Amino acid sequence: MAKDGLCAIVTGSASGLGAATAEILARSGARLVINYSSSQKEAEATAEACRKAGAAEVLVAQGDVSKDEDCRKIVAAASAWGRLDILVNNAGTTKHVAHADLDGLSAEDFQRLYGVNTIGPFQMVRAARRLLEAGAKASGRPSAVVNVSSVAGISGVGSSIAYAASKGALNTMTLSLSRALAPLIRVNTVCPGYIDTPWFTKGRGEAGAKQVRDSVVAKVPLKVASSADDIAQLVCFLAMPASSNMTGEVVRMDAGMHLTT
Repeated sequence: MAKDGLCAIVTGSASGLGAATAEILARSGARLVINYSSSQKEAEATAEACRKAGAAEVLVAQGDVSKDEDCRKIVAAASAWGRLDILVNNAGTTKHVAHADLDGLSAEDFQRLYGVNTIGPFQMVRAARRLLEAGAKASGRPSAVVNVSSVAGISGVGSSIAYAASKGALNTMTLSLSRALAPLIRVNTVCPGYIDTPWFTKGRGEAGAKQVRDSVVAKVPLKVASSADDIAQLVCFLAMPASSNMTGEVVRMDAGMHLTT
């Protein structure tokens, strides 16, 4: 069993917020599992960046978190350590559909978004529970699960109704799991607002992404577009021992956007 340093899994960590989170954890000397669904090249690049940042060990595991067998495979990558201290459920997906366009979403769209955004985190927690409990017993403090949700799950905004609904369900599940898994495992959730990453470009194109960014910066009180690193700092705070007495929290980080409605 690993006795020194934190042991962590970060799902969806090939790029963006997941990669930024993994690199911060790497700087603390953590052992890391980098997970990707389809972006192997990016995942390997993130893994190498984490090694250079000081990670004690870095493993790369392919897997789609909507599939229970893949969740178990991702967790199995960390089994040699005999423990987990941190699970960050960052993997997520969406479909960009105007909320008024009810015909733009199918049942299959809802099922896919719920599969990744809601069921995936549940399956990861279930698969990792034994190792997370072992980590708590070894360290003498609760292990940490951090879910990456969205302000869409609080206010019903965002890329589509299906996306907002899936993140709202994740927020509620956070409360349920924090009760069910205490005292050995604590569960918290981060709800970012707009994050300035290529994610919007993939969904809306260059012009559409710039329009969203400019609109957000003009609207929010702090007049900034949050970076992946900005949000990753909060994710890592909730994952690290400094927040050991926090559980069941759904923490919004949106540059003050909620103050404008």
